[in-house]
This record gives sequence, C-alpha cells and structure tokens, in this order.
Amino acid sequence: MQRPEAWPRPHPGEGAAAAQAGGPAPPARAGEPSGLRLQEPSLYTIKAVFILDNDGRRLLAKYYDDTFPSMKEQMVFEKNVFNKTSRTESEIAFFGGMTIVYKNSIDLFLYVVGSSYENELMLMSVLTCLFESLNHMLRKNVEKRWLLENMDGAFLVLDEIVDGGVILESDPQQVIQKADDGGLTEQSVAQVLQSAKEQIKWSLLK
Repeated sequence: MQRPEAWPRPHPGEGAAAAQAGGPAPPARAGEPSGLRLQEPSLYTIKAVFILDNDGRRLLAKYYDDTFPSMKEQMVFEKNVFNKTSRTESEIAFFGGMTIVYKNSIDLFLYVVGSSYENELMLMSVLTCLFESLNHMLRKNVEKRWLLENMDGAFLVLDEIVDGGVILESDPQQVIQKADDGGLTEQSVAQVLQSAKEQIKWSLLK
C-alpha cells in the first residue's frame, strides 16, 4: 500500500490568517481524522503576552500579530480578559476565539494568548518559563513594585522566550543562564528601556 503524501506545512502565520479571515481549511484526506489539520501547529504560536496589575492596568505587553492593531483595541482586550479571569481559580480561559493561560502572583496577573487551536500545554510552558525566569530575576519577588524597578530585564527575559510570536525557549534555566551570562547587547538594552518607558507611559495615561 502506497504511503499517503504528507500535507505541506503552511507558511508561518498562514493558518492563523486564514482562521481570522474565516477561510476554509484544507480538505481532509481519506481516512484522516476530522479536525486534524486544525490541530497542526504553525510556527507562529503566540499571539500576545502581557502582565497586568491587580486593577487590570497594563505593566508590560507584547503583541505578535495584527489581531489587535491599535493600542486602544489592545487595552480593551486586556481589560475584558482581566474581568473574565481575575476572580477565578482556573489557569485557562477561552475568550474571543483565543486560548488564554494565566497566573496570578501577589498583585500581578501574567497572561499568554494563543489561537483557539493551539495546545494549552505549550502555552502553559511559555507562561511557566516567563514566571520562573522573572522569579529568579526579581529574587522571588514577582510583584508590581519589583517588576517596575526591573522592567528592562523583564522585557529582555520575554524576548529570550518569544520572538515575533515564535517560541525560542521554554526552559527557564536556559533563559536565566543567558541573562546571567550577559549575552544581551547594550543596544538591545537601550531598545528595551525605551519600549518599557512607552509601556509605563501608556499605563499611566490610561
């Protein structure tokens, strides 16, 4: 019996774009379980990562696609997500056709957002890596005061984990080692500092 040809993997971001546009998924082949194609992950697995305080105000945020192209749309989305998740004990939510995993730490809420067909365990591994890396950087004080004082390092940690929506690293020990080894250039630090200042400015103006 001839081995069936494998479907070609979509170009990065292609699956998400088709889903957003409401386009049809490729037809299933004979004998292929229904829904298999939708579960196949693309390279672009993370839509957004953000950290809010216990009032739902943004402290840090990065969006990796154009689902929410404007700052206003992002802020509305973050507020809605916060209202849905801040009073529950769960670690996962489904909202607006997206899968959201989250964690509360003292006066912070950390969120990782993926499309509706992404693997929750994969999203949770990114969230865990982010939290553990911040926990090390902030000397086990993952709270608003210490985060604001170390915002440049927080952005650098996030950039070590996710780049352009692609997961680079999910092992917190590797992220911590890169940070401790000083593998980050002065230019990248300056860029992150500027980005952090913008985030804080918008948070205060909200």
